[in-house]
Amino acid sequence: MNLESNFCGLKLENPYILASAPPTASIEMIDRAFEAGWAGVVTKTIKPDYMEIKDASPRFHALKEGNRVIGFENFELVSKMDLAYWEKGIKELRDKWPTKAIIVSIMGDCNEESWADLAKWAQKAGAQALELNFSCPHGMPEKGVGAAIGQNAPITEKITRWVCDAVEIPVIVKLTPNVTSVVTIAEAAIRGGADALAAINTVESLTGVDLKTLTPYPMVQGQSTLGGFSGPAVKPIGLRVISQLARETDLPLSAMGGISTWADAMEYIALGGNHVQVCTEVMVSGFGIIKKMLKGTEDYMNEMGFKSFDDFRGVASAKLTAHHSLQKTETVIPELNNDLCTKCGKCVTACRDGGYQAISFIDKMINISEDQCDGCALCTLVCPEKALTMPLKEKSA
Repeated sequence: MNLESNFCGLKLENPYILASAPPTASIEMIDRAFEAGWAGVVTKTIKPDYMEIKDASPRFHALKEGNRVIGFENFELVSKMDLAYWEKGIKELRDKWPTKAIIVSIMGDCNEESWADLAKWAQKAGAQALELNFSCPHGMPEKGVGAAIGQNAPITEKITRWVCDAVEIPVIVKLTPNVTSVVTIAEAAIRGGADALAAINTVESLTGVDLKTLTPYPMVQGQSTLGGFSGPAVKPIGLRVISQLARETDLPLSAMGGISTWADAMEYIALGGNHVQVCTEVMVSGFGIIKKMLKGTEDYMNEMGFKSFDDFRGVASAKLTAHHSLQKTETVIPELNNDLCTKCGKCVTACRDGGYQAISFIDKMINISEDQCDGCALCTLVCPEKALTMPLKEKSA
């Protein structure tokens, strides 16, 4: 079995790298991540020294399901470390960890010199590839950068070309999901010369309001602002974007968004990702999660008989089609396992008030009316015992 992943000429020892975020904010943190087993990192976004950055406090807020963080909002900005710090640190990391991948995330201001000079600096400092941050949804758009770039196709194309003309190392454009059509922006990046695409950055959000003070979270001395949303709750958006990019472009894809387990990562690869980036789960659980991710990946590939990621990359994406192409001639009736059913009645209530009134109690037993059932599958989603399932129908020849 081969867990290696090739990406823009970079040979990754496994498909897991750290995203540009707080876990890659310092050389010491990156060093510990490499020690734990991560194959590479994207540094926290580096800016020109003349751009002043100050963060608000506090700047994080979480949505929880019990004790588990399922969604995470933040409005932290880019790196506050200067170029000298990063230049020294990148060299040290390259010397100590020659088999690891170091991708440098950069963000200039609104002129060509800013982006070109920063890109050349990163290449000279030892970056093996560049990731262009065109997608931060908070703080930086106010300065005309971040998502303000990635929401504008002509500007995306222009700045991508500035950087590609300035360096010889691979250039990756990181896309925002906060657009009407991510494919339109991806096509602009391709016209500008991008070697690969990364998606998704965080989703612009507001995660809640304190009803005692009527102040949105996170509260900063009685005020707040919109932030970027990440964590498991955004995985469906990330999967959607990667599937679109895989079908509509030919560029390598660095996939991310809500990855907290090996299974999440394999879903992204099945939709066309070349490898994955992880952030939020590391922030709440630590660098050590890589061990479970690698073990789960190995077990899954052994079970499926896959020798490499090429055996299943993009297979799931190829099974996506237009709604009008889906079969609509046969209604799939859910099957009930009476040995698992506890007669709780959740399926009856859901079908009665949110479905097609096809499920009822008859003689204290669950009964499904095939004449009334429309095959929507709502009952299977609310059943706490998984006693209701939708039988898989093979596609007719």
